[in-house]
Amino acid sequence: MSDWPSARNDDRDNGYGRGSASAQPEGPRVMRHVQRGQVPPPAGRRPAPPAPAVPPQQAQGYDDYAYGQQGGRRDDGYNTGQVYGGGGGRGGNGGGPGATRGPRPAPNWGRRIKIGAITVVSVVAITSVATYFWADSKVRREVDLSKVIDRPKEGDCTTYLVVGSDSREGMTAEDKKRLHTGSAEGKRTDSMMILASCSSGNTMISLPRDSDVEIPSFVGSESGKRFENQHKRTKLNAAYATDGPELLVRTVEHNTGLRIDHYAEIGFAGFANIVDAMGGVELDIPKAFKDKKSGADFQAGKQTLNGEQSLAYVRTRYAFAEADLARTKNQQKFLAALASQAASPGTLLNPFALYPTLGAGLDTLIVDKDMGLFDLAGMFFAMKGVSGGEGKSMNMPSSGFRNGNVVWDKEKMRQLVKQIQNDEKVTVTSN
Repeated sequence: MSDWPSARNDDRDNGYGRGSASAQPEGPRVMRHVQRGQVPPPAGRRPAPPAPAVPPQQAQGYDDYAYGQQGGRRDDGYNTGQVYGGGGGRGGNGGGPGATRGPRPAPNWGRRIKIGAITVVSVVAITSVATYFWADSKVRREVDLSKVIDRPKEGDCTTYLVVGSDSREGMTAEDKKRLHTGSAEGKRTDSMMILASCSSGNTMISLPRDSDVEIPSFVGSESGKRFENQHKRTKLNAAYATDGPELLVRTVEHNTGLRIDHYAEIGFAGFANIVDAMGGVELDIPKAFKDKKSGADFQAGKQTLNGEQSLAYVRTRYAFAEADLARTKNQQKFLAALASQAASPGTLLNPFALYPTLGAGLDTLIVDKDMGLFDLAGMFFAMKGVSGGEGKSMNMPSSGFRNGNVVWDKEKMRQLVKQIQNDEKVTVTSN
């Protein structure tokens, strides 16, 4: 009995596997495909049915169809399912030893940039808000302009009365000696100027402290008592000495007819500290001069002044023939340079320069109760505009002297005040 299946009988009858009786060698013959490991079934048996499709849940590893339903190896050749992993081929993403991973996806740069931008903006916003509240808490709002009576009408520009006092508050004996301030008690106005911030251009007007003015009727800032006008003429700085900032504002408004919107005052120590915190202020001094009383000793040319030198520069008057008028010009020049440097990106965007400057200035700066940080910033940027050529600096126009005091030119002063009130370009000159 033959074990060969009937499908092979024709081959045997034709001499397949037994050689050939012919003298000629056999030619090539087509052989049937036999899968590796396949054992021909015995004669008379039906071929095994094809293996069912591999269920998806058995797509990874050696499954039942690779080794038989009961763990034994199937006898019908290689499994047609996947042996390793779910993909089976080279491009599959299975985890078996024969699998290879596909290319990693490209990074989403747009998303990364968006997240980075949001993070930066959030940090800047939080820092800015924290800085605002920190700085706002340091501002000394001690001047109450609501106590000023009989005020002029409001104009189209924002006006500031900027005052430098000889206050020695917070200064040690060594500081007073180093800064040549002396040890006088109390405080007086060492410099005064009106800063008009207008859309037509900013104007800085110095008011000599020896200006001849009339002290008007006023209500005492502390007592609340009314003092009537005695029609007495005196120096402008006497108003401050009599009843402080409120009476000074009242006197300036009464003698000029210009309403003052905000008041800002800084003493000797605060002035010097601000300059030192900024690392000095660069200034071009056209002519060398000395003054023993202020401690000034300057050579001509561009130079960087520290706090001590800056205070000496703005206080010097005895070294000049014009005395107080020359000093007011130097004060304007220096304050414009100071404001320009304080409001520069190098200071505003550098926390190592910004915070020391704010800390040094706000601790000693005295302003009115309605003055916020934005008003204070507006004042500094207006000063910067003057130094940048976008405005004008001048002394109050004068016409001579009375008892040693500077007499203002009333006609020019009225024209100047009218131009500021109407936000017109200032065309009035000092002389």
